[in-house]
Amino acid sequence: MNTLPPFHLAVPVWNLEVCRVFYRDILKCKEGRSSDHWVDFNFFGHQLVIHHKPKEAETNHYVNKVDGQQVPVPHFGIILSWENFKTFSEHLKHKKVKFIIKPYIRFKGLAGEQATLFFYDPSGNALEFKAFKNSSHIFSK
Repeated sequence: MNTLPPFHLAVPVWNLEVCRVFYRDILKCKEGRSSDHWVDFNFFGHQLVIHHKPKEAETNHYVNKVDGQQVPVPHFGIILSWENFKTFSEHLKHKKVKFIIKPYIRFKGLAGEQATLFFYDPSGNALEFKAFKNSSHIFSK
């Protein structure tokens, strides 16, 4: 059986402690190694590292229109199972996460139909969580 190796992603954050709490307590990512300048997390089986970077002047968020929504670019996230998406989105609502794009079904009735949602972490990194109605359509045209 082929399994994908975990990916590694490092993102900048300007408040390490606030983001540590967000990823650990809100997103329920298990914390790994850390220093005064970075923290490792198990991000749904992948390695996410938040690195402290001093906050710069406000930057504009960029968006691209997808299915009528303004999708932030760049963004990262994970593909959940259809069943887990609803549970996870309800968890985020319970934790009062402010959505950029509230949970909804995108490309309804088409190949690639998916549930999706977007939000920012406390340092402005955009995250997307999604689930495909049919997981074999992840790369369908």
